[in-house]
Amino acid sequence: MFANPPLISQKNTNKFPIIYSESFLNHDTGIYHPEKAGRLTAIVEALKNSAIASQLVWREPTSINSRYKSGMDILQEVSRFHTSEYINALQQLTDHGGGYIDGDTIASPQTYEVALLAVSAWLDGVDLVLESGRPAFVLARPPGHHARAQSGMGFCIFGNAAIAAMSACDRLNLDRVAILDWDVHHGNGTQEAVWDRPDIAYVSTHQAPFYPMTGRKDETGAHGNILNIPMRSGSAMPEYLPVFEHQIMPFLRNFNPDLLIISAGFDANADDPLASILLKPEDFGVFTKLCLEITPKILFGLEGGYDFNSLSRSVISVIEQCL
Repeated sequence: MFANPPLISQKNTNKFPIIYSESFLNHDTGIYHPEKAGRLTAIVEALKNSAIASQLVWREPTSINSRYKSGMDILQEVSRFHTSEYINALQQLTDHGGGYIDGDTIASPQTYEVALLAVSAWLDGVDLVLESGRPAFVLARPPGHHARAQSGMGFCIFGNAAIAAMSACDRLNLDRVAILDWDVHHGNGTQEAVWDRPDIAYVSTHQAPFYPMTGRKDETGAHGNILNIPMRSGSAMPEYLPVFEHQIMPFLRNFNPDLLIISAGFDANADDPLASILLKPEDFGVFTKLCLEITPKILFGLEGGYDFNSLSRSVISVIEQCL
């Protein structure tokens, strides 16, 4: 499945795989932008100094050149969702030094290549989870769940989770893929991508009313394949846990996915500066434990989360449950 040699071997079968590249730091949004490279370096440092460090195995994502040599055009994968006009415009923007895609979404000179590599990492994650039958985590940026077919949006460039799900169904012939988005913001781009796809379910918990002002309960998709659960400002585990137990888990069990992709944003933490939900890092471990009851075939991919400490602790909490 991989353009690079498979990660799975007798030596590291019991270790938890993390797909990461320092190239993801090259998407330069500036030191004052919330979605900056320090998010990743903080997570990596925390993981490498954690009690679970010896149980992790790190993997570089398949390069775009390696994919091309192996017969996969990454642009064809990106085009499952995004228009050629947007892809070309983004490349031209970065070729000319970068600039703003919208009021808060910045493209630097290397953003186009980095965003393609992020998609490749998510595709690697899909292949790895299906090959091993066990979870994996993609630590990549830029994030993706706000990106729309014709434009980036809300810090996001390409719709990583949506592209990964569509590729799993169309390229690997999976019957059903579910996406669970627990980022504090609604994944309007992901919802747009899968609205007409009965083979892909989308579930989102998100603060409401809040950016991007989508994700109402009555937005259920063309095939009843979308479950939106708006959460009030100030919600915490007493509000979230019943939602998971009585709405999300039954919905996912009924859908019975061959693969579960989690848009793992951690900006619903109480310490996060951009939102008003009051979860704690260990709460994401509880959510992970519940998801593992649905299927062990889970791909986690980083979305939001802007307080470095709670972000890092949340990622560790998720991985601890998978171990």
